Amino acid sequence: MRKLALSTLALLVGVAGPLTARAAWAGYPERPVRIVVGFGPGSAADVAARIVADELSQTMRQRFFIENKPGAGSNTAAVGVAKGEADGYTLFLGSAANAISASVKGSSVDLKTDLKPIALLCSLPNILVVHSSVQATTVQELIALAKADPGKLNYGSAGAGTSLHLSMELFKNMAGIDIVHVPYTGSPQAMQDLIGGRLHMMFSPASTALPQIEAGYLRPLAWSSATRGRSLPDLPTVAQSGLPGFDTSIWFGLLAPLGTPDGIRDQLAEAIGQALNSEAVIKALRAQEMEPLQGGPAAFAVHIANETAKWADVAAKAGLATHGNR
Repeated sequence: MRKLALSTLALLVGVAGPLTARAAWAGYPERPVRIVVGFGPGSAADVAARIVADELSQTMRQRFFIENKPGAGSNTAAVGVAKGEADGYTLFLGSAANAISASVKGSSVDLKTDLKPIALLCSLPNILVVHSSVQATTVQELIALAKADPGKLNYGSAGAGTSLHLSMELFKNMAGIDIVHVPYTGSPQAMQDLIGGRLHMMFSPASTALPQIEAGYLRPLAWSSATRGRSLPDLPTVAQSGLPGFDTSIWFGLLAPLGTPDGIRDQLAEAIGQALNSEAVIKALRAQEMEPLQGGPAAFAVHIANETAKWADVAAKAGLATHGNR
C-alpha cells in the first residue's frame, strides 16, 4: 500500500512539473512586451516592427512596444536580448543584417544558435538610388561612370556588415567597380546625407527611398530583388539591368532568448501568423512596399540557416574577414 502511495505521489510530482511550467505562461502576456530593434526610428526595421506590434497589442490584449537600440549593424541589440531574461517579455527583431553579421568578424551573436526563432514577418526590396547630380540614369551608365574614375564615387549604408552594405559589395563585385563605403548607424541617417549630396548612391529600403524619389531628390536605377516592386513597376531589377542573378532583399522576423518557454514561443507564433493575415496589417505593410511572410519557428530556422550561408559567401567575395564555422 505504501509503495502504491509513493508511486502515486511520484506520478503526481511528474505531472505537476509540466503543469506548473504551463501555468507560468498560460496567462501570457500579463505585462507589456518589449521588441528590441537594432536600427533607429524611421528605419524599415522600425516601421515593420511597429506595424506588427500594433496588431499584437490588440489581439493579445497587452501592449507590445518598440525599443530602438541601433549600433554595430543590429548586433548590439541582438547581444542584449540574447543575454536577457528568457521570459517572453523581451523579443528581438532579427533581419538579414544579423545573418550577415554571423559571418563577419566582430559579431558575437549567431541567430542560428544564440536566439530562438518565433516567426518571419515580412520581406522588403531595396532600390538602388543615386543623388540627382550623378550623371547616370541606368545601372549600366552608373557602372561606366564608376569605371571611368575608380574610387571617386561613394555610397552609404546602414552600417558595416548590414544587408545594405553587403548588397553594394555584391554589386561592386559583379560589376567590377571601385566605389567607397561610408557606413552610418541606420538607413535614415545615410539617406539624409544622400539627399544633401554628400553621398552619391546607396541601396535603400523601398520604404525609405520612395518618398525621396517622389519628391525628386533621388533618381531610382533598379530594384535589388528578383522581381519588380509594386510602387515602380516600370523600374527594372539589377538582374534585368545587366547583372543576372543579383537578388538582395531585406527580411524581418521575431526571435527570443534561448530559454524562452516553447509555450510562449508557440503562442506568439500563432498570434503573429494571424496578424499577418489581417487585412489591416497587409495593407499597412504593402503601403511600405513590404510583403508579409508566413513561417513559424521551424520554417524561420531553415530560413536563417539559408540566409547565413548565402551572406557568408557574399562577405567572403567582398574580402571581409569571416568566422567560418562557429
